[in-house]
Amino acid sequence: MRVLIAGSGGLIGGALTERLRESGHDVRRLVRRTARTEDERGWDPPSGRIDDGAFDGVDAVVNLCGAPLLPGRWSGMRKQQLLDSRIEPTEVLAEAVAEHGVSVLVNASAVGYYGNTGSAVVDENASAGKGFLAEMCVAWEGATAAASGARVVCARTGLVLAQKGGLLDVLRPLFRFALGGRLGNGSQFMPWIALEDEIGALQHILEHDTLSGPVNLTGPIPVTNAEFTRALARAVHRPAPWWVPEIAMKIALGQAAEEMALFGQRAVPRALERSGYEFRHRTVDSALAAAT
Repeated sequence: MRVLIAGSGGLIGGALTERLRESGHDVRRLVRRTARTEDERGWDPPSGRIDDGAFDGVDAVVNLCGAPLLPGRWSGMRKQQLLDSRIEPTEVLAEAVAEHGVSVLVNASAVGYYGNTGSAVVDENASAGKGFLAEMCVAWEGATAAASGARVVCARTGLVLAQKGGLLDVLRPLFRFALGGRLGNGSQFMPWIALEDEIGALQHILEHDTLSGPVNLTGPIPVTNAEFTRALARAVHRPAPWWVPEIAMKIALGQAAEEMALFGQRAVPRALERSGYEFRHRTVDSALAAAT
């Protein structure tokens, strides 16, 4: 299979490129500069430009584009940047998929789609929630509509746990110096997923044509922030006696703190498991042991 990946320079994109090539797939990468290597093709989403021949022989497109949600407060300008970094590339790629008759589009999304779900278990049939992240995810997924004729999957990813990069790059040093602790009351759910399973699930989606529509990319057993805090403390063999008051996070980060740290989703990967995917790391302890 020839796969064209946008966003291959990030944590997930880099690991996916490596995994697909190890599995015998031909991977091309879209880059926002002049192409320098045989596997690269240039593009510029704001102008809609893509290098000639980028889609020649392509069977599937994976779009992982999106500016980081943190750090920083979500000003009006920052929110627009977050939206543009996701929706513009998705629209351009969806139109190109339809134009070139590509069979599959796997597009990034996030469990933020569900908003704050409290303790209720949510799968892919749940409705969109409220808040900026939920509204952004709805627009993000809606931008795939132009990919007519293709099998479209919106991969609603949780918090990716990896040895390098992502959430643990921020938390690991704090916990190793015994400065870790729960956020607020710790009851909010954290829909984690090991990087190995994130990549394995994306490859599974590409190779199994029974999957379409939204697919949750989360570990099968979501945990609360308090449970995650204890698990990470165990993984680094340190205590985690502290806690960060809600008001302190809201003062520092405003809406970003509320939606990224105090909201939670008890999201489960129902579609993925029903399709036959087998998780390498079914518990957060297993995922953290591999990542720390």
